[in-house]
Amino acid sequence: MKWKPDLSETELDRAEKRYAQAKARLQALRNREATRQRKLDTRRKVILGGALLDLAERDSGAAAMVERLIRNLSRDQDRKAFAEWDGAGSGGDGSPAPPSDPDGSG
Repeated sequence: MKWKPDLSETELDRAEKRYAQAKARLQALRNREATRQRKLDTRRKVILGGALLDLAERDSGAAAMVERLIRNLSRDQDRKAFAEWDGAGSGGDGSPAPPSDPDGSG
């Protein structure tokens, strides 16, 4: 009698291969979505940060808020990024901005 391969084993192999491929496609989709969400989040932060810095150059209250935010950054390298920022140094009309309230109470 001639030996025949077990069909169920062949079907099982094919099913496992399809499952692995589907799982890989699903993971790729999840990765793409996570990347899309991170890019969108970064874009939002950049846009809002730019808008806040622009406002701070024209508005002393916003400038005080930015100064407070910068002072509260936990990493020195993050604070250094703002070392040369002078938006808080003027009220937008060339006059110095009033000193900010150190405790943020108004």
